[in-house]
Amino acid sequence: MSRMKDIAKKNTLRLKRKKKIRGNIFGTSEIPRVSIFKSNKYLSVQAINDIDGTTLIAINSKTLELSVNKENAVKVGAEFAEKLKTANIKSVVFDRNGYLYHGVVAAFASSLRDNGIKL
Repeated sequence: MSRMKDIAKKNTLRLKRKKKIRGNIFGTSEIPRVSIFKSNKYLSVQAINDIDGTTLIAINSKTLELSVNKENAVKVGAEFAEKLKTANIKSVVFDRNGYLYHGVVAAFASSLRDNGIKL
């Protein structure tokens, strides 16, 4: 039973971090908010225009037939950067969605930077 409490506490803390982060960042059509979501199997990323409440660009590691690890996060980041460049977006606001900035999240963000997207 304590394992379930630990998982619930972990999720609660992530949601608290998520609310705190989202209170400070905002995306537009020129500089969208890039939100990342990771599950145990896949990584999903989307560029969001918060003014209209629309998703401009989205990518999922499942469609690329990749699992979620640091090496694949770099590949997803490179592919997402190419989609951003084709949409003529050079700068974004990064929303780590309450996740700690290490591992997969940090690898994805550095991949975006390496491919010419300003965070």
